[in-house]
Amino acid sequence: MNRGQLVGFRTDSRRFPVDGGRGVVGTCRDLTRQVIEEWCVLPEPEDRALAEDVLLLVSEVVTNACTHGGSPYELRIDRADGRLWIQVSDTSAVRPQPHRHRAAAPSGHGLYLLQRLSTRWGWAPRATGKAVWFEMPAPR
Repeated sequence: MNRGQLVGFRTDSRRFPVDGGRGVVGTCRDLTRQVIEEWCVLPEPEDRALAEDVLLLVSEVVTNACTHGGSPYELRIDRADGRLWIQVSDTSAVRPQPHRHRAAAPSGHGLYLLQRLSTRWGWAPRATGKAVWFEMPAPR
């Protein structure tokens, strides 16, 4: 879904330039946490658990951008119609490739978790690489 198609819905959006340097995963988690706390009230345990799932997926997507995507350069967070849409843009045009998940493997869990926890996910080419995005219900 194109974010511009959300006509009639309240839409909030935040864009953060990031660099792929040391600490970028923590920085993106912190930025996402701040936005969630600004936009959402987390009174119930299920809302807090949902927020933690969002933070986990941000960590995984940013880690994948660092490991396989050249370097992340932007984190974008949108909220509309009770959903969060989060996008991480990186400098590689290579499409994310899900592979067979092995629970005992020390790595390789990012796209598996994205498939399991998000409502939807995907990727889109950008002039300077690609963007990997995912959608989740917004905590209340």
